[in-house]
Amino acid sequence: MIIMMRPDASEREVEQISEMLRAHGLAPRRSHNAGRTVIGALGTAGATSVPGLPELCDQLREAPGVEAVLPVSQPYQLASREFHPEPTEVRIPAPAGEVVIGGEQIVMMAGPCTVESEAQLLAAAHAAREGGATILRGGAYKPSTSPYGFRGLGVAGLELLARARAETGLAVVTEVMTPAEVELVCAYTDILQVGARNMQNYYLLDEVGRSTRPVLLKRGLAATIEEWLLAAEYILAQGNPNVILCERGIRSFERLTRNTVDINAVPLVKQLSHLPVIVDPSQGTGKRSLVGPVALAAVAAGADGLIVEIHPQPDAALKDGAQSLTLEQYAGLMPQVRAVAAAVRRSVALPQTLQTTPVAQAPSVVALASAG
Repeated sequence: MIIMMRPDASEREVEQISEMLRAHGLAPRRSHNAGRTVIGALGTAGATSVPGLPELCDQLREAPGVEAVLPVSQPYQLASREFHPEPTEVRIPAPAGEVVIGGEQIVMMAGPCTVESEAQLLAAAHAAREGGATILRGGAYKPSTSPYGFRGLGVAGLELLARARAETGLAVVTEVMTPAEVELVCAYTDILQVGARNMQNYYLLDEVGRSTRPVLLKRGLAATIEEWLLAAEYILAQGNPNVILCERGIRSFERLTRNTVDINAVPLVKQLSHLPVIVDPSQGTGKRSLVGPVALAAVAAGADGLIVEIHPQPDAALKDGAQSLTLEQYAGLMPQVRAVAAAVRRSVALPQTLQTTPVAQAPSVVALASAG
């Protein structure tokens, strides 16, 4: 349930409500909306019912400072619009300026699927920034369908991502695979990515929920929207409010594309949840020629951002080259993204240094691509 406090409710009155909830085995979670406090009452793990709940509701309605006591119709309480009516803005500090995901501006994340080498990553990172991305994507640890596929450079890849961050000023998002690696990956990244194959790895969700880093949660290969939002609930319930949802395509009967991008999930999830939603047209389609059109469709549908794979030499990539844009294709896509964003009365965020002067001594994209 949700307890709406009056705008003039005191901190003491809010705390008294929290104490009443704790006395009944419920965990209070605060939110704020239009100048008032909203308290969500969460059940504890393993509890199937709350003794004396009807009586508790009556007591809460009569308590000082309470305006209304409302039921939550969705199983995902903290992720629901009922608990948090206003859109959540996830704020990410970065050398090139704070990045806000979920606001008026659309955020571009770009980079290689997998970190392969210093030259490859730096070429992609500088191209990403010059095109207007504010976040660099790159996998240091990668799941692979085959045990013989390239699975990333590990710590060496994290170190290269840190160098690219320092050179370009971009924030970094990279995948974490296991609960044991969360602390390590946090030391190198600004956003923790939970991949599609780990969307229902509940121990991992708990661990990233206990971290201080924002979490990019990709939709599972065959997950329903409710399952996706319940996965987000795991993270939120551990106290981490900074969750970014990513639609990356779901498995269907179609075989001409890698996955089927669920475009209608974007406006639907934004109706159901306050969390920001981005789209991955690279993983979603698996085909370079489809990345641009689907990216534009995602922006038109209301996505708060895009995460796109780019590579200086996609045909030589160690992983997912067929869905990676060349640096030139990415540069050509960005003006189209800005045009569609303008058509739906939004804009595309830029690194703050791009709005003034370029990063000092940044090598040209063409030179880096040739060197790679």
